[in-house]
Amino acid sequence: MKRFNKVVSAAVASAMVLAMAACGGNATDGSQAASSAANSNAAASSEATGNTGADQTTGTSAGTFVIGGIGPLTGGAAIYGNAAMNGAQIAVDEINAAGGINGAQIKFLKEDDQHDPEKSVNAYNSLKDQGMQILMGTVTSTPCVAVADKAFADGMFVLTPSASSTDVIVNDNVFQVCFTDPNQGAKSAEYISDKKLATKIGIIYDSSDVYSSGIKDTFVKQAPEKGLAIVAEEAFTADSKTDFSTQLQKCQSAGAELVFMPFYYTEASIVLTQANNMGYAPIFFGVDGMDGILSAENFDTKLAEGLYMLTPFAADAKDAATVKFVDAYQKNYGETPIQFAADAYDAIYIIKAAIEQANVTPDQSIKEIGDALTSTITTIKYDGITGSDMTWAASGEVSKAPMAIIIKDGAYASVE
Repeated sequence: MKRFNKVVSAAVASAMVLAMAACGGNATDGSQAASSAANSNAAASSEATGNTGADQTTGTSAGTFVIGGIGPLTGGAAIYGNAAMNGAQIAVDEINAAGGINGAQIKFLKEDDQHDPEKSVNAYNSLKDQGMQILMGTVTSTPCVAVADKAFADGMFVLTPSASSTDVIVNDNVFQVCFTDPNQGAKSAEYISDKKLATKIGIIYDSSDVYSSGIKDTFVKQAPEKGLAIVAEEAFTADSKTDFSTQLQKCQSAGAELVFMPFYYTEASIVLTQANNMGYAPIFFGVDGMDGILSAENFDTKLAEGLYMLTPFAADAKDAATVKFVDAYQKNYGETPIQFAADAYDAIYIIKAAIEQANVTPDQSIKEIGDALTSTITTIKYDGITGSDMTWAASGEVSKAPMAIIIKDGAYASVE
């Protein structure tokens, strides 16, 4: 069972508030103004549903599955949360238009957690009051850890689209659509080696962030086995993420042909700008948190040309499912979807597949639905836009092949 030596308590979650979640943006300061905005959003969400507190055991109606979504819709990580909720909504609309799940429609409710664990728990409670039976969330890891215990106590099935820390899947009822942090580190080393991108590697990472450190640690372990030499390993912290000149100079002096950056696009945009200013032009390689760099504020996107990132989704892929999703996303939201939108889109369809396989109905209790889906998800195989032949281990981890994209001509482009 995954629930071994359970130590993720509320105290631990509180201590992690300032830690950056995997697959998320920068933590906000939790200001009073932001908190007020979140409360207003939550109130508006409840009013919009017209739900004044449905039965927490049986849901809102016998003909409707109520799926909740939690993520940062405001604050520094909002690009991730909004993308995920948009992607999920497209899937819900498609499924409902096609007749629902075994004839039952889906009601999708979403709440803002501002990438804050305490606000995420509040969002969970709000959604549960509105009749949530299944949780698609949370989008980022630290809030997901905080919510996991609440969901476990309720017996609620949780499928997170993009929370990649292994800490989120300690409980039996939580599963992931995205790769775990260690998996990203191992696959990055493998890809760099297999594609012969470089042999001398410099690493810049955030030592104060479990996401960045976790990916870095696995990458460092795998690199020698893949014939890669780590010539520089330079850290920064959340308190020192505006000047990377020292780290870049050490990578340059060590002859690093490729700089591995397992962190987020906000900091990466600064790294790329400062590297350009000092005339240092190695190959830069990131992971899924890099997705969104072309939307970074005050960043010359020309400096991202040639940047690689390991990701399970490429918006320019030509398969019919991806083309359909991208077209729908652009039509509805006026922009090209990033990985987080695709992860959430797949998450809704994965939930649908598990419901159909388990043959659960909306009138069953949260725990009955949760137990059935927890048992069933390990028996299904799903082909999605973020991976083919996706399967799940009892640990909650997903198995699928990664892909890489490169920024070319100012856009994300898939590479072989």
